[in-house]
Amino acid sequence: MTIKDLIISSLSILRTNRLRSFLTILGIVIGVMTIIAILSLVQGMNKSVENQIQSLGSNTIFVQRFSWGAGRMDFQEIVKRKEIILDDALAIAKLSAVDKVAPQKSSEIQSLNYQGKTAKQVEVTGSTPDLQYTANYTIESGRFINQEDYNRKQQVCCIGGYVVDNLFPTEDPVGKYLNIGGKRTLIIGVLGRKGSFFGQSQDNILIIPLTTYEKIFPKPTGAQAVFRGLSIQVLPKSGKQLEIAIDQIRELMRRRHGLGYDKPDDFGINTQESLRQIYKNITNIAFIVMIGVAAISLLVGGIGIMNIMLVAVSERTKEIGLRKAVGASTRNILYQFLFEAVMLSIIGGLIGTLLGLSIGKIVSSVSPLPAAAPVWTIFLGIGFSASVGIFFGIYPANRAAQLNPIDALRYE
Repeated sequence: MTIKDLIISSLSILRTNRLRSFLTILGIVIGVMTIIAILSLVQGMNKSVENQIQSLGSNTIFVQRFSWGAGRMDFQEIVKRKEIILDDALAIAKLSAVDKVAPQKSSEIQSLNYQGKTAKQVEVTGSTPDLQYTANYTIESGRFINQEDYNRKQQVCCIGGYVVDNLFPTEDPVGKYLNIGGKRTLIIGVLGRKGSFFGQSQDNILIIPLTTYEKIFPKPTGAQAVFRGLSIQVLPKSGKQLEIAIDQIRELMRRRHGLGYDKPDDFGINTQESLRQIYKNITNIAFIVMIGVAAISLLVGGIGIMNIMLVAVSERTKEIGLRKAVGASTRNILYQFLFEAVMLSIIGGLIGTLLGLSIGKIVSSVSPLPAAAPVWTIFLGIGFSASVGIFFGIYPANRAAQLNPIDALRYE
């Protein structure tokens, strides 16, 4: 039999037993639908998170008093660590693998007002002109803070899209003044929008020179000194020099902090990879559990296919004997029944794939969860279902192929 003959024959059998065929493939549909929906949402989340991580600054290194991680933080030990100071940033800037260095401090203003309009909980960051490069900022209009602003402690600022939307919805903010910490501050630039990062807006920000920041805001103490104290963003000269820059920074900071070879770091060196690892640690367990549930559904569907094919072999025993008697080979019978099992599973896989993609789109449209469906997910769904059909169809097909034609013709 040709493949065309096998397809026609299999579809004819399936049409003859529509309800039984549908119930047989239901487990495959549910399993593949679950897998595709999960993969669609996971791929969308991965893409979204990667874009958010990249928005922090490509290859940027963050030197802070603590390391990023999803585990428990020993806060009492971190409070006792030496502070990161401006001289550390100046020393890091002299390293051979380092291109740009931007020390920064930040505080939060509960409300920022302009002519009766209010922006809530605005992050105020004090830094240097190099922050534009280390934090991957673009300028939508106006300009970024420059070295003269820094040296002269100018009352100037750049504002993010959230501040623009809330305070200047219908006018150009450049050239206008805001009251920051009781100081009249000139807006010199509008930052390009970066979106959110793990649900936190990156556009709810106002950037001023670090020297101006220290003039306005008091030095933080206690817990605030850890999270609102000076941190340093470092951009290596190239992506290839990222690890070299990290090694140079670690050696420099350990020397400046007087740490012996047997003492652990009393500072954190964080990168984009740290964030990726945190994200993977959070999502891996949930992903494995969901895939396990989907695999169980596929197993149930496969067992259903095996069961119904064994029933079909029993019902069609005389047909098998007759076909063998008129010249059908053992291989012909094997291929026919195996192809029927595969057709059942592939149809279930196609239906499950379409439903899974639809669920991903629906969830994406009614929630913040993004969805993405690369072409390979469609092939994966069909491939999974075909594999299940082959695996669970081999035994019934082989049993049909091995029937003795004389015994089969006598079967009642």
